[in-house]
Amino acid sequence: QVQLVESGGGLVQAGGSLRLSCAASTNSFIFSLSPMGWYRQAPGKQRELVASITGGSTNYADSVKGRFTISRDNAKKTVYLQMNSLKPEDAAVYYCRIQIGGYEYWGQGTQVTVSS
Repeated sequence: QVQLVESGGGLVQAGGSLRLSCAASTNSFIFSLSPMGWYRQAPGKQRELVASITGGSTNYADSVKGRFTISRDNAKKTVYLQMNSLKPEDAAVYYCRIQIGGYEYWGQGTQVTVSS
């Protein structure tokens, strides 16, 4: 069983920045090989992919391109989501996900609130 622990959420004004972190309990070798992603879910909406990283390749939702950056530190077994120029519509619970073999694991989520 792999555990993911997110942190870094909070309340920020529109235009501000936050950095989310997600630490995995797996070993660093497996972590380095595993695709990871950040998702978000706002009230009444479906969970959506925000950004993903596989090795050194990244992918972003159109709504966050140019504002968010996903990165990973394999030695620390941690994936990050740097969020800049935050908008009220970015408010949601943010979840990280790791895929290991045929299994996926999710974190508990961290709340991001953006005031206008």
